[in-house]
Amino acid sequence: MSLLKWTSKSVAHLTKALQAMGHTIADTALRDVLLSLGYSLRANKKTMEGNSHEDRDAQFAHSKERCEQFEQAGNPIISVDCKKKELLGTFKNNGREWQAKGEQTSVNVYDFLSLASGKAIPYGIYDLVHNRGFVNVGIDHDTAEFAVESIRRWWHESGKALYPGKSDLLITADGGGSNGVRNRLWKQKLQQFATEEHLTITVAHYPPATSKWNKIEHRLFSFISINWRAKPLTSLEVVLELISHTTTTEGLTVTAIKDSQTYPTGLKVTDEDMARLHLLRDAFHGEWNYTIKPQEC
Repeated sequence: MSLLKWTSKSVAHLTKALQAMGHTIADTALRDVLLSLGYSLRANKKTMEGNSHEDRDAQFAHSKERCEQFEQAGNPIISVDCKKKELLGTFKNNGREWQAKGEQTSVNVYDFLSLASGKAIPYGIYDLVHNRGFVNVGIDHDTAEFAVESIRRWWHESGKALYPGKSDLLITADGGGSNGVRNRLWKQKLQQFATEEHLTITVAHYPPATSKWNKIEHRLFSFISINWRAKPLTSLEVVLELISHTTTTEGLTVTAIKDSQTYPTGLKVTDEDMARLHLLRDAFHGEWNYTIKPQEC
């Protein structure tokens, strides 16, 4: 028995297979039969992220309570993540845009790295209170050091001005990647930032298999993708311009800046380094919820 009955279940192939079995039917008639039976053309849908954790809902409730506490106190709440890396050059960008008849934008047939003039790595910070986005566009690697540097730049560029006199910051983030739950360098760099700015930083990670619930995904990144649809990202300047001009009817504004620094990979943080951090873990899932306080100089 073969698990695959047909290599392609198109109407033409189904008609041919039925003819081989002695059944004659026109393509249009077969299409009508399929529709009457409830079949339709469908694409694959990206919904599988892995198994949900048994405390998923409890973590969402815990994060919601944290956000309410910070909002009532007038403290900053940010959602962070790194958007998909983009090759710079005349490459196809998904989507369609209106153009005059006879006009078209020509791009490379192949998306080879050798044809790119570089890459853009957009790390985003979304301010949940003020509905503002900040994107630090790097050119090297998406590391924990890059992630924390992006948060630092947001704080210096707008955070301090928007929250004068505040010394508590809440960060909501995915559980993986450069700001992941198990990323030691992420915690070490947050400690340095907290000490530099005399900030108490509270982190609430989304539980496993829930990254699409991250506020930054549907309140910032989705609108950036809409704004640059069908536009080739030919240079870093084009990327910065398109991100900076992203707005919504709900009042979203976005600032984008260039980050030319290099961020080496493979940096190790030892057990001794971790022991020196002023890190307090919550009683409820301390691996997801923790606070980093500034250290005395």
